[in-house]
This record gives sequence, structure tokens and C-alpha cells, in this order.
Amino acid sequence: MAEELAERLGRRLGMREGDAEQQQQQQQQQDAEPTPVPPGSPAMRAVGSEGSPGGGRRLFSPAAEFREFSRRQLRDMERLFRQYDAGKDGFIDLMELKLMMEKLGAPQTHLGLKNMIKEVDEDLDSKLSFREFLLIFRKAAAGELQEDSGLHALARLSEIDVSTEGVKGAKSFFEAKAQAVTECSRFEEEIRAEQEEKRRQAEEMKQRKAAFKELQSAFAQ
Repeated sequence: MAEELAERLGRRLGMREGDAEQQQQQQQQQDAEPTPVPPGSPAMRAVGSEGSPGGGRRLFSPAAEFREFSRRQLRDMERLFRQYDAGKDGFIDLMELKLMMEKLGAPQTHLGLKNMIKEVDEDLDSKLSFREFLLIFRKAAAGELQEDSGLHALARLSEIDVSTEGVKGAKSFFEAKAQAVTECSRFEEEIRAEQEEKRRQAEEMKQRKAAFKELQSAFAQ
């Protein structure tokens, strides 16, 4: 009887130890798994399908990776990206890019649109994730985009703060501003010259009238 009781107690203890070990293994497995990002959240949209070498997904922090841009600029870029992400899937595909360029007033050919995507398409999925969209502005800031390219037109026409266009864009901006100041000064000089000419003509008219009166007086005598 005692042996049977001891055997039952041993089996029960063994089962408990097995359950505890199984629970510990399950907890370790859960801890090792990455925390899932809810679909549709800003974090998921920011990640897109930026794949890791192992085929998984990696978190993407725009503020950490694109430190050359302020948070306000990044918010403006994200707002622009979401505006043309018609499918709300975290990507801008070729047709959405086509609509975007038409809205910006710089329509592109089918081949031109494909070349635009190809220039920043790091994962070769033929569409733009938010990170790849930000690469457009990074390249613009570094002066790496040809002025006649579609990506340069996108960065220039997107109405995002001029500093996002980088040194090249900022230089053009201040050159344009200096030119406007020069033109304004030239306009003011022309106005002053015109006013001076009118005063000179008025003075000449006054002198001619005075001379005419003197001549009349001389004949009257």
C-alpha cells in the first residue's frame, strides 16, 4: 500500500515538473518572438515591407535613420505619402505614382515612372515604401538627382519646406530670392528715373512758359 502511494506521488510530482518545464519553454519561445505590429498602424506603414536578410520584417524609425530632416519635415513627407497611398497598404505603386505626378503638374511616361521607382527601389518590389519615399528627398538634399528627372520634379514640386531639397535646392532658393531683390531694386530705380524725368520735363515746361511770357511782354512794349 505504501509503495503504491509513493508511486502515485512520484508520478504526480513528475507531471507537475513536466508541466512547469513545458510552460517555461513556451514562455521563452514567446519572449524570443518579435512583438507583432498591428496592421494599419503608423509603425506598420512606416515599415512597409522593408525585409531583413532572413526574410522577416524590421522596425523602421524615420527620425533615427533620416536625421538630416526635422520631425516637422518628416511629418510633412509622411502626410504627402499617405495622401497618394490610395490603397492604404503602406506603398505607392506605379499607378499611384502616376496620379501623384499628374497632381503635381509633372506627368511622366510609363517608362519614366518605372525609372523613378527603380532609382530608389532597394527591395526590388516595383513600388515605393515610406522609407524609399524618404530616400528621394535624401538624394535631392545630397544633389544626387538630375534636374530633368522625375524624382527631382517630385521633390521640387511637393511643397515641402525648401530645406528638404538640400544644399542644391536651398542654393537655388536663395539665388532666386537674391534675383527677386535685384529685380525689385531695378524696378525702384526705374520708377525714380521716371519721376526724375517728369520733374525735368515739368521744369523745362515752366522755363518755356516763363520765356514765352517775357517775349510777350517785350512785344507789348
